[in-house]
Amino acid sequence: MSQPVVICRGVKKQFGNGGGAVQALRGIDVEINQGELFMLVGPSGCGKTTLISVIAGIINQTEGECRVLGESVSGMSSGDKAKFRARNLGFVFQAFNLLPALTAAENVALPLFILGESKKAAVTKAYDLLAQVGLKDRGKSLPAELSGGQQQRVAIARALIHEPKIIVCDEPTSAIDHVTGANVLEMMRTLSKDHGTTLIIVTHDNRIFPYADRMGEMDDGHIMAIHTPETTQGRHYA
Repeated sequence: MSQPVVICRGVKKQFGNGGGAVQALRGIDVEINQGELFMLVGPSGCGKTTLISVIAGIINQTEGECRVLGESVSGMSSGDKAKFRARNLGFVFQAFNLLPALTAAENVALPLFILGESKKAAVTKAYDLLAQVGLKDRGKSLPAELSGGQQQRVAIARALIHEPKIIVCDEPTSAIDHVTGANVLEMMRTLSKDHGTTLIIVTHDNRIFPYADRMGEMDDGHIMAIHTPETTQGRHYA
């Protein structure tokens, strides 16, 4: 049986203080297992992105405990958090976060640069991954020369390149067509099964629900239920 790589207990997150405070997470209890594809679904503003940001150590929870790969990331220094993420996590965010002065291949290779791999070896791997996401001939293009969907595929390739233990994705298929989205999910799922990589995906895209092993349905800062894809057929989340 797979071991949990993410364990959240009573996780709360408040933004602001006093009368203007916003309770984004209201006591999250969830375990996510090694090698599974776990989707977070629910209406906009329900806390999905906040939760994955806590899991990734980008923000700290206000209360409760979140352990990732056995570590309490919120208790780490900023430098240790950065090293932990560089070794263990890959990210695909809605804003893509591509560096405008770097080519597509260099953006994809960035996690390997951070880990000390030579530029030549890292860029060679980047070109291989770009080919897998349908961008074989765009490695020398700058982000501004790419469409939104192409930028999203670059971001996905960057998340995959260093074979992290956990990949966190915020709407990874929102700007790409259904066929490309299916291909990307197939590739990520293969990585998951071959290397024991855990995928945590925030999505509204019901077309990719069948790729999930389990789905956490969120509303108003809570995980209301854990589903399997079969029980979510026909559901839509705005």
